[in-house]
Amino acid sequence: QSPFTMHKTVLDLIDREAVLARAGKSARIMVKMNSLSEVQTIDALYRASQAGVKIDLIIRGVCALRPGIEGISDNIRVRSIVGRFLEHARVFYFQNDGAAEIYLSSADWMGRNFFNRVETAFLLEDKRLQQRVLKECFNNYLGDNTRAWLLRSDGSYTRVKPGSARV
Repeated sequence: QSPFTMHKTVLDLIDREAVLARAGKSARIMVKMNSLSEVQTIDALYRASQAGVKIDLIIRGVCALRPGIEGISDNIRVRSIVGRFLEHARVFYFQNDGAAEIYLSSADWMGRNFFNRVETAFLLEDKRLQQRVLKECFNNYLGDNTRAWLLRSDGSYTRVKPGSARV
């Protein structure tokens, strides 16, 4: 496996947030995509949660990770927004102790996308565009209380009640 694969890059970015959290620095991960099923990536997210990284995952479809398990994934929240249209934007945010990095991508975090396809991700460098993505993608989706469902540690989903406060 090449040292510059998307899979290795994602694992390195998740691990960097864990290192920052253990050092008492600001660390957060926010991800928006359709599916999360790749085992090594899920394990890395669990390790980051255990290190204290706050993780918000907006996963429309398949999610093999289980949030809210004490001592394993208690710093992870998974939200599904189901609407009329399939979302194609994949966005990955890493707080990086205040030097935030946002990546836009074509790939969900799935084995077939990491290992059997040609997928791409690129760093969004323009600060104005970063703020727009944070607002339109993460703030709006994390604040949605109309079409949102929260994944529970037992694998079931509960609907966010319309009109309720942001979770």
